[in-house]
Amino acid sequence: MDLQLKGKTAVVTGGSRGIGRSIAELFADEGANVAICARNAEQVAEAVESLKRRGGEAWGRAVDIADGAALKRFVGEAGERLGGIDVMVSNASALVNGAAEADWQAMFDIDMLGAVRTFDAAFPFLEKAAEANGDAAFVIVSSVSAAETNGGSAYGPMKAALIHYAKGLARQHAAKKVRANVVSPGTVLFDGGVWGNVRDQMPGYFERMLKRNPTGRMATPEEIAAAVVFLASPRSAFTTGSNLLVDGAISARVNF
Repeated sequence: MDLQLKGKTAVVTGGSRGIGRSIAELFADEGANVAICARNAEQVAEAVESLKRRGGEAWGRAVDIADGAALKRFVGEAGERLGGIDVMVSNASALVNGAAEADWQAMFDIDMLGAVRTFDAAFPFLEKAAEANGDAAFVIVSSVSAAETNGGSAYGPMKAALIHYAKGLARQHAAKKVRANVVSPGTVLFDGGVWGNVRDQMPGYFERMLKRNPTGRMATPEEIAAAVVFLASPRSAFTTGSNLLVDGAISARVNF
């Protein structure tokens, strides 16, 4: 299927490794130009060179997502350098699963305000792209933890807030053809990621978590990326305000 992304521009936060890296690579494979940011400058530089080898234009910068001014500058510069923004993906996360006040603050600053600030900075470009081409997209990576909980952690409530935020944006900007959707992964396994570290450091707990999932395994970053890129593409032009679970049926709820 041609996702109609050739020549488009996608911006991905947290794009140097894991899910974000896979999202950026799949956009590049579909012929899009890509801009990424992450905290580690060396990882960003390596990812950008890898993206360029896939054939498109790529650019990146080291950015602390909690630094609102720096984040907005990155998005604006990405749009200027690459000639616009057709897709904005808010993927970066503090990944804090605790209940201390500092945990709540980190999740609010990086996950919630990170999404708000990326959208605000990208919106003029998205609006222009939608006016010219009939479609532009904002996609947030949330989590199945938005609706699954065993305690008063900061992680799930902030991920749930992102889904609410995206739905509001979808309704607000539908007439302008600027879409907003969410992809909510379940457990995702890759080296150096949360579940990769659990596998290496707590193998017994890791095996118990594998058994929770009816598929008997965890997702790959590439499987999450496929959902994000499809929702971001013009092929999904009538899909907005959705929350797409990609969790291998680990959640029991019915997603009405």
